[in-house]
Amino acid sequence: MNTCTGSVIIRRMELEDVPTAHAIDMMSFNLPWPERSFRYEVSDNLNSRCWVTEVVVDGMPRVVGMLVLWLVLDEVHIATLAVHPEFRRRGIANRLLVESLRIAHDEGALCAMLEVRAGNIPAQEMYRKLGFDAVGRRPQYYRDNGEDAILMTLDRLTDISTPASEICRTSKTKDDA
Repeated sequence: MNTCTGSVIIRRMELEDVPTAHAIDMMSFNLPWPERSFRYEVSDNLNSRCWVTEVVVDGMPRVVGMLVLWLVLDEVHIATLAVHPEFRRRGIANRLLVESLRIAHDEGALCAMLEVRAGNIPAQEMYRKLGFDAVGRRPQYYRDNGEDAILMTLDRLTDISTPASEICRTSKTKDDA
């Protein structure tokens, strides 16, 4: 098992990060995005905000998490969020989501929404701890197995926070470094 040392850095995804983000997506989901979709989100979609989380592993920075959200008017739609399997259950997804929503709020977002698999209880629990509420169900949303999606919303982005104890050692955005 890898250990997280030093800083957790959350920064904008760059084109050079796309292969790693795509690899994390493929390890995390039955229906991963094509690599070209990540490229489009990073370089062409003006509503997209793409983020990665880096940690230091064996003295080298390594991208271990990624998130893509769409900012449309005053609403955030979390499109995808994943952490490399070796780095899960360490608060990385939580921190990545909180930072991206905080920055989206600074850009004018007031609320957020996402879909999550009905069977993905750990993710639903993380979202609930952050203040998201289950407000609906999208029947047979996922094409691979017909699983329903739970629609979750956070009505006030000003309510979001994360306890420092849930963050792997220290954290900062690239701008803080």
